Amino acid sequence: MAEDAPRRQPTLDEVAERAGVSRSVASRALNNAPHVSRAKREAVERAVRQLGYVPNPTARALATRQTGAAALVVSGEDPSIFADPFFAQVIVGASAALEEADLHLMLCLAASDRGRKRVAELLRSRGADGVMLMALREDDPLARTAEEAQMPVVFGGRPVGSTPRWYVDVDNVGGARAATEHLVSLGRTRVAAICGRLDTEAGRARYRGYRDAMLAAGLEPVPPRGGDFTEAGGAAAMAVLLAEQPDVDGVFAANDNMAAGALRTLREAGRRVPADVAVVGFDDLTVARIADPPLTTVRQPIEALGREMARMLVALVNGQDPSPLILPTRLVVRSSA
Repeated sequence: MAEDAPRRQPTLDEVAERAGVSRSVASRALNNAPHVSRAKREAVERAVRQLGYVPNPTARALATRQTGAAALVVSGEDPSIFADPFFAQVIVGASAALEEADLHLMLCLAASDRGRKRVAELLRSRGADGVMLMALREDDPLARTAEEAQMPVVFGGRPVGSTPRWYVDVDNVGGARAATEHLVSLGRTRVAAICGRLDTEAGRARYRGYRDAMLAAGLEPVPPRGGDFTEAGGAAAMAVLLAEQPDVDGVFAANDNMAAGALRTLREAGRRVPADVAVVGFDDLTVARIADPPLTTVRQPIEALGREMARMLVALVNGQDPSPLILPTRLVVRSSA
């Protein structure tokens, strides 16, 4: 009589499925790691007893290195950047996704040499289970440090001049093209662009979308006028445009903050919007809806950007290999154009 085949040992994935939690939560619960609720810990323990799961010693040693936290790192110079409505929405989305995986969110600002060194040390020392990097500029040393990091790293937006393995971005070129095509469809022929920082991929990509639409329409693109993504920068750039291009009849601003600044400058110069100059922004932040007049803009799914970055990071922490993701944009027509 043949002997019975040896019984297959249950896996951690099966324990997680039986307990109704993610693989990372199950792993942390089994290793008494912090930041696991009592209810989920008890569900995992119950699943272990029901399945007869025996932890792998090597896997246990690796799992105990988990911190129960993920970091969102923004490379910028102004500590108030986290109060910007754009980053606030990113944080909301990322925090919600990480909460589902029982991971806490750490916020880090690489605003100085000291700040960048601290973030680099975080990446090298595995001070978090994973990192999300945003707002990198051209030649930012954090990009190279991230490539060498011994932990999962997800980019929010692609760095200038490189394509990381894992990133979540929005269709910047397509959104800017749609905004410019809308202005051209209104009969505007002297359309200018107020760009964000051109040492960022978002700033460059949105200008490319504007330029492509202008050339496709047989119109001459205006050289980019930088506005650094702030309302004050947009107001200053609009003043320069009026001085250099007094017959401008359409403006695409690469974000809503700059578009709001452009509206202010146009109002102070006695230009009517949209009768004299039509204006389109990018983002669809609250400022677009309360602007005078309400701003036609390109809506990007900002909260979803944060959420998908965090989900991608959780997948990496759980040993998966997710694909990069490009989120769609769409034009929202209001009174400014």
